[in-house]
Amino acid sequence: MSTPTAIFSTAYFPPIQFFSKLKQNSTILLEKHETYPKQTYRNRCEIYSANGRMPLTIPIVKPKGNRTPINEVLIDHSDPWATKHWRAIESAYRRSAYFELLEHEFAPLYIQQWPSLWAFNNATIAKAIEIFELNSEIIETEMFVKLYPSNVLDFRNSISPKLNFAKSDLEFSPKPYFQVFADKFEFIPNLSILDLIFNYGPEGREYF
Repeated sequence: MSTPTAIFSTAYFPPIQFFSKLKQNSTILLEKHETYPKQTYRNRCEIYSANGRMPLTIPIVKPKGNRTPINEVLIDHSDPWATKHWRAIESAYRRSAYFELLEHEFAPLYIQQWPSLWAFNNATIAKAIEIFELNSEIIETEMFVKLYPSNVLDFRNSISPKLNFAKSDLEFSPKPYFQVFADKFEFIPNLSILDLIFNYGPEGREYF
């Protein structure tokens, strides 16, 4: 039985753990008014490259310094990050089963010059939801609420590259699936949703 509501932070092509929680809940809140925190999935995703786990980080500008709300964080386009990221993604997944079939869905995201991190992240989340044909209703928060009632599951800080999900989230137990470079580095769990998409396509939704 799914719980009615869960709240998430925005994220750049979030990890599989994010979508596992998303699919379990009928209504999804995306936190729009929190102060931007460092070293999270908000501007970072992790893919499986020929050299193993590879983080891709979007350079950002905080107009209000450490008090900048997440929806006001800008992308620093003085660095050609989009070109670098797409080349890394293409190199990592061009041998995968679904890259040639789906690259046209993702390449345009790296051509458009997005003004804000919020807009770009939401586009990446929406694209993954579209590929998997998920029915989750996405609602942006209207104000910051530090503590939600018990009937709202709060994943804003629990899905994080700084946490060991195996210890912090006992409900999430990722099962191995085929990965292009697994014969070299073995299975790497909880990578960006891109890893599941390019290896399994729309059928990847059955993984959750």
